[in-house]
Amino acid sequence: MAMSTGPPPLKFTGSKHLVQRLVLATLTGRPIRISQIRASSHTAPGLSPHEVSFLRLLDAITNGSQIEFSYTGTTVAYKPGLITGSAAGYGAAGGVIRHELPAECSRGVAYFLIPLCILAPFAKTAVNVILTGPGVITSATEAGDNFGIENGLEVRILRRSNTGRNGKGGGGEVQLVFGHQVRLPKTVHLMSAGTVKRVRGVAYSTGVAGANNARLIEAARGVLNDFVPDTYIYSDVSGAPLVAAPETSNPAAKKKTGLGFGLSLVAESNTNVLYSADIASPPAGGVTPEGLGRQCALQLLESIEQGGCASAIAAPTMLTLMAMGSEDVSRMSMGKDVLGSEQVVQLARDLRTFGMSGWGLREGDAEDGVVVSIVGKGVGNVGRKIA
Repeated sequence: MAMSTGPPPLKFTGSKHLVQRLVLATLTGRPIRISQIRASSHTAPGLSPHEVSFLRLLDAITNGSQIEFSYTGTTVAYKPGLITGSAAGYGAAGGVIRHELPAECSRGVAYFLIPLCILAPFAKTAVNVILTGPGVITSATEAGDNFGIENGLEVRILRRSNTGRNGKGGGGEVQLVFGHQVRLPKTVHLMSAGTVKRVRGVAYSTGVAGANNARLIEAARGVLNDFVPDTYIYSDVSGAPLVAAPETSNPAAKKKTGLGFGLSLVAESNTNVLYSADIASPPAGGVTPEGLGRQCALQLLESIEQGGCASAIAAPTMLTLMAMGSEDVSRMSMGKDVLGSEQVVQLARDLRTFGMSGWGLREGDAEDGVVVSIVGKGVGNVGRKIA
């Protein structure tokens, strides 16, 4: 698996944090080599379908990237190219990249959207990607405005879908429009999480009775109204998506998939800090809308209780942008549970491996709070000539 001459590739092992390392390699321009990917598995060694699909997506939004696999798929070598976005002639048709997810995909669409949102500000042109195909699970779908990235951003759920049978596939369709590219993310000083002033959300049903939404909303409001009276949850009812299911007698046959219901909640504080929670019915069923609505509301309260200016979902994205920003000190208050999570700790290690600055930590003013200080490395958007 020899690659072209250049700096020696950084070496990693295992399938954990694979996407995170691919994103950092793309931002910094460092080639990487990841080995022993599920090498001990006898049934499914090597890369999973969703990981292969993400590599294909990465190849579509970049120009000049080199991706090589071993015969068994347990080793991948990646040399990043320039992040071109949806520029004409680089895989986009009409300024839009259509990326199809395989039916075997077992990850929600956020698995692809979050890395895209980290890469998109550093693209040469606007990013316009439609995730489609039988593997799109929209039920598993925050923080750019703090870095001066706030214009031309939109996530459109064109067709909703829950998880399909056996936890794989879905049949939904989601479009990400990211039209704000920057030379460098702004330096941030997020020191106060404030108090939650309102909660918004969406209850959705796909291919099942719309009455489930009312039951979800009532259960969630029963928990949240005692804390935040300004709670409003929208209702969205849609039919189940159809995916191809060819048969011997009917090659054009289709079937319904992604039936179920779910709830997404977002709490906003008076300092514009966001906390979120998302939950969906399992493909096997066996849960009631009341139980699901209450569970989602409790998850949101747990995320708020962790404190800080970044939730567990948003923290890796915000910390990465802080490390890539201008050569100044960015500061952010974080909850100890969020800062001590496996993903954030591994992110700090990976950033150091890629040559970024170490983190400074000190006790914050709030209880159970820690202030994280990061000096940016100025690893900006090389595709933009004007700062």
